[in-house]
Amino acid sequence: MSHVEVYGIRHHGPGSARALRGALEEFKPDAVLIEGPPEADPIVELAGEPGMVPPVALLAYAPATGGAPAAAGAGDRGDGRKAAFWPFAEFSPEWQAIRYALGAGVPVRFCDLPAAHQLVPSPGAEEEDSEPEDAEQESAEKDGPGEGEAPPEPAEGIRLDPLGWLAKAAGYDDAERWWDDVVEHRGGGPSPFPAIAEAMAELREQLAELPEGAASAGLPPGHLLREEQREAHMRRTLRRTLKEGHERVAVVCGAWHVPALRAKVPAAHDDRTLRGLPKAKVAMTWVPWTHGRLSGRSGYGAGVRSPGWYHHLFTAPDRPVERWLTAAARVLRAEDLHVSSAHVIEAVRLAEALAALRGRPLAGLDEVTEATRAVLCEGADLPVELIQRRMVVGERLGAVPERTPMVPLQRDLQAQQRRLRLKPSALDKEQDLDLRKPVDLERSRLLHRLRLLHVDWGVPAETGRSKGTFRETWTLAWRPEFDVELIEASAWGTTVRGAATARAESAATGAGTLADLTSVAERCLLADLGDALPTVMRVLADRAAVDTDVAQLMSAMPALVRALRYGDVRGTPTGPLRTVVDGLVVRICVGLPPAVTGLDDDAAREFLGHVDAVHGALALLAEDGHIERWRRTLEGLVARPEALHGLIEGRLTRLLLDAGRLHDVADRMARAVSTGTAPARAAAWVEGFLSGGGLILMHDTALLRLVDDWIAGLPGDSFTDVLPLLRRTFGAYADAERRAIGERLRRLDQTSAASSGPDGEDVDAARAAAATATTLHILGWEGSS
Repeated sequence: MSHVEVYGIRHHGPGSARALRGALEEFKPDAVLIEGPPEADPIVELAGEPGMVPPVALLAYAPATGGAPAAAGAGDRGDGRKAAFWPFAEFSPEWQAIRYALGAGVPVRFCDLPAAHQLVPSPGAEEEDSEPEDAEQESAEKDGPGEGEAPPEPAEGIRLDPLGWLAKAAGYDDAERWWDDVVEHRGGGPSPFPAIAEAMAELREQLAELPEGAASAGLPPGHLLREEQREAHMRRTLRRTLKEGHERVAVVCGAWHVPALRAKVPAAHDDRTLRGLPKAKVAMTWVPWTHGRLSGRSGYGAGVRSPGWYHHLFTAPDRPVERWLTAAARVLRAEDLHVSSAHVIEAVRLAEALAALRGRPLAGLDEVTEATRAVLCEGADLPVELIQRRMVVGERLGAVPERTPMVPLQRDLQAQQRRLRLKPSALDKEQDLDLRKPVDLERSRLLHRLRLLHVDWGVPAETGRSKGTFRETWTLAWRPEFDVELIEASAWGTTVRGAATARAESAATGAGTLADLTSVAERCLLADLGDALPTVMRVLADRAAVDTDVAQLMSAMPALVRALRYGDVRGTPTGPLRTVVDGLVVRICVGLPPAVTGLDDDAAREFLGHVDAVHGALALLAEDGHIERWRRTLEGLVARPEALHGLIEGRLTRLLLDAGRLHDVADRMARAVSTGTAPARAAAWVEGFLSGGGLILMHDTALLRLVDDWIAGLPGDSFTDVLPLLRRTFGAYADAERRAIGERLRRLDQTSAASSGPDGEDVDAARAAAATATTLHILGWEGSS
């Protein structure tokens, strides 16, 4: 006679996992059914290999058919792309059931609704709610209210949070704490599964008595129908298993489903429920997962508050509180914080005392954290946050064996990771690359290629493209969804280089603006995608030849110049870029005068950024012909200041002064801030002129006196109007610059500008001549002085 045991578990609960393992060893089933996608049956045996190290996840995805989808599992909403995850940690009951079955040599199967159906929107679901979820995401089987949430008040909330209702009935205001006390912190005693099944049956009976519509209040559209389909398929799988001759079958599922699987439902009813369900073509594999993605904070609907703590509870053989606080002390000592053995002993006593006062069977995470803060951290919050990151979440990245099904692109990336000694890690890791070293150069190219494929394993620091440097700094952190991105990117090619090349060519042909196109060209050079450059450069040349928007041309210039200037560091040919840059410089210089005429305040400020960007790009390019053409264009503009916005005129004047091309700047400023000039225009002129930095006011007393006299002579109303502009200008200076300018202003009345040099001090021209000549030679201004 067949015997079926249904074990209702909490996903990712160490107490459930420990109790389930003991129950299975006592029951000794000849078949084990687990809530999960049946498509994973052919690869479930991989869970028994030494190379499979949790946390890991089953990944179901729709094979690429042209468009590339995004992960929808683990709480991440994609943008119409089809994928779902079923995560497992070492302390997950389902994982322990799998390992038990593989170790005992009994068949283990998944019995949930196939992913082929779950990757298709359920009938009645709205478009935004149609993405497949992980086995328990956003369902009523969530472990309890999220952190800071209160248990639901109306009766229809039973379905949204059954554990919250049970906790409320037991006198708890925190469902997680109640579950910890009755299940997770149990040290022994009878099996909890009969009591769990009875409690869930009672809740479902109460739910059935509610009016139609009230039972589904707060649930996503189509959720109840999808749940009915899932439970029907679980029952169908159980019947099929029994028909195959298995006599002792163990079913492991979310606690909420236990009454449905025990119910005597006719097979015909389930057949009708499952008939005609739409299907999608799916593939299944194992991927590494992280503890951070098991956390409820990540958005994972079945997530737990503290995966690191739960892992510790499951793996610590005895005295978990003492072991945890000892490990916390070790973490703090590694940060040079003084923590002695006496601290640990007192912290253990405090945690146990708090648990006794609160009637808890074992000190939980709340008590341990309070003891850590009060004793080990002496009331400081920052060390407690360190413990939170290092231990409570306990970030770690799982691993899958070599035999795991993978697309060729994943295999190629793994081979390059091994060759370049770049090991994926769930924790942020800073990687400093010297591009003069072949290995570091290859690492840089790999990371840039992955970014083209939207796999942001590495994120470059702001200093990564500093001018004139051979170094790049990256922050590396592997996230589970990158496996989905790689699977989707396999539509572009079977190797990282090939896929990135195809992706760059597609991005170039579909670029919306010239700036987007130049960004693609720059990224091709950084990633050493020589095969993509001809296509990218052809499209770039065609677009640049017909684009009449000077602002677009100016925004495109910096990226091209960076690529042209530093492409040789990577050994990438940049010949085609020279022609494009030469053409852009000419067109910008020709189109700039009409483009900057008649601008309002917002347009002038926007154009100011373009002018600075082009000026800096040409200085970086260091091409004398282009620099001279640019300076002549600026000279022509300042020669007719009436057509320019004050912000633009002031900035152009400053650029030409710094280049040594203007010798009447004091007169120009005097006119710009004269009494007949509107205060707003004068303030804009000063803002533009001083936006390059305040050093000029520290070393040119005449200009400083002009600015001071203008500000001092403003009427009260005018001063109030221009004050925001002045605050924005001087607020951008460093504190040292502002202090130095203040000291200069204090000494203005004591210094005679007529008998002194620019800085108010006597200058020995003969002694200064040698230093002046050297400085002019370095700056390349010998011919312009």
